Amino acid sequence: MTGSRRRLPFGLLALWGATRVLLLLFVFKVFVFPGPDVTGDVSVIYHGWYGTLRAGTYPLDDVTWQYPPAAALAILSPALLPFLDYASAFFVLALLADLAVLALLLYAGTRPGRTWRGARVWVVGLPLLGPTVYARYDVMVTAVAVAALLAGSRHPRAMGALTAFAALLKVWPALLLLGARRPAAWAWAAATGLVLAVGFALAMPGAFAFLTFQRDRGTEVESLGALVFHVARQFGWDGEVLLNYGSVEFLGPYVGIVSDAALALSGVAFAWLLLWRVRARRFAPRTLADAAFVGVLLFTATSRVISPQYMVWLVGLAAVCLCFRASRMGLPVVMVLVACFVTVLEFPVWFGHVVASDWLGVTLLFVRNGLLVLAALLAGVELWRGAVGPGVRSRVRVGGASRAVPRAPEKQGLRPELFSPQPRELSDPQDRRL
Repeated sequence: MTGSRRRLPFGLLALWGATRVLLLLFVFKVFVFPGPDVTGDVSVIYHGWYGTLRAGTYPLDDVTWQYPPAAALAILSPALLPFLDYASAFFVLALLADLAVLALLLYAGTRPGRTWRGARVWVVGLPLLGPTVYARYDVMVTAVAVAALLAGSRHPRAMGALTAFAALLKVWPALLLLGARRPAAWAWAAATGLVLAVGFALAMPGAFAFLTFQRDRGTEVESLGALVFHVARQFGWDGEVLLNYGSVEFLGPYVGIVSDAALALSGVAFAWLLLWRVRARRFAPRTLADAAFVGVLLFTATSRVISPQYMVWLVGLAAVCLCFRASRMGLPVVMVLVACFVTVLEFPVWFGHVVASDWLGVTLLFVRNGLLVLAALLAGVELWRGAVGPGVRSRVRVGGASRAVPRAPEKQGLRPELFSPQPRELSDPQDRRL
């Protein structure tokens, strides 16, 4: 049966429907999810920005506005559903973005060399994060990023344009270009980004004020670097845990050093990615998604802020990776999914324990951040091996001597044995069409 004739996975669709209804019941507060209310960002912060943006300006006096200019579109999007209140409209639009990702992954899974494993990752992975996924606009950004990656090598112009738009919604999608080979993708990304940036700057004042709103940030309590202070508090460290720049952060002695170390680690990660890009020689269809997944995973793990919604990005990219039947990212993806479950335990369920730096909170952070670091390392090794490491070689007999030759590439639609250096009979008349 060809990929285009595959039946829809109704069991998977039913699971998506059941889990998403449950998420909606939580954000609409029919059921109360354990821990602090995660919907306050929408009903209070986003709604406040909505009023400011509708007045014709970006939130110039609000340091919690830390987003590129296109984020205004996500904040204003509930106006598309005027018959609902702001928060309700936002939750419905988040659901539609979630559905759009599923539709993209299901369609991609019908193509040759693809599979529906990616759709399964999305269906299972997203609800592991709890209601936070519908109470942040990251699922909307992820939908655009998934569309860009799936456009990939077949439509480089569309990929470039979508990547630029996604990066102006939230900066991280710029990393989608890491594995892009065709100049058209880069050219369209640059052109689209420039046009949109100029348009937003002319439309309202303060489009790029967010660039100055993070200079004095501390170390967020859920980040990798925060583990230093969680442990130090057990030995009398006299710093503070405060709400700062819209997140709960450590402030006090040595915080600046740890924050600088996190930035240095991100710099090392970026340098390694550049080295990979320069050294890469083999680009399989899956490489574009794999490189994006590794890049975002590295920057998430080393960031001085790891908010729960960052995991939405990783689930989306992981899903695209596993759309490819030949993907080598299976183990890192499983580790990310486990990290998602641990994430919902540390926020919001037991966030009080994290803030208190007690044994439960610190253990959860060690496990979650450890999983992210290990997944990043394993995924990086697989990315390097796939594009830079020595190719698979086979041995043939030439004049009585054994000689190693590179294995022929497996081209889509052509059987590998047709490229064998060994002479053979063309028993199948169709072979002569080559």
